[in-house]
Amino acid sequence: MKYKAINIKEKLNLFNEKWVPKVVAEMNDYQFKVVKIKGDFVWHSHKDTDETFIVIDGHLRIDFRDGHVDIEKGEMYVVPKEVEHKPYAEKDTELLVIEPRGVLNTGQEVSELTAQNDVWI
Repeated sequence: MKYKAINIKEKLNLFNEKWVPKVVAEMNDYQFKVVKIKGDFVWHSHKDTDETFIVIDGHLRIDFRDGHVDIEKGEMYVVPKEVEHKPYAEKDTELLVIEPRGVLNTGQEVSELTAQNDVWI
C-alpha cells in the first residue's frame, strides 16, 4: 500500500471555480471537500445532516435567519441539520467542508449554484 498525505493547499491550487466543491478524501460515508468561495451563496438547509465548515484561508460568514457566525482562518463551525443558512465571503476564501456522500451543496434548493456532486480532485 502506498501512504501519502493529502496536501489541502495543493488540491486548492488545482482549480479556480467558486462554489464548486471538490472531494479530496472519504471516511466511512463522509466526504472531505475543498471549495473556493467569494460573494453570496443561496439560502438552504440540509434535511438529514449537519455540515462542517473549516476555514483554510480567508473569512467566512454564515448567515442564519436570526443572526450570523464569523469564522476565521483556522476555525470551524458545524451547522446543525435542518437549520437554514447562507454562507458569504467578502473576499476570496478557501474552505474544507465535511458532509456525507451525496449531499448537494445547495441542500434542498436547486439553483445556478448547485454543483455536480462527487467530483474528485
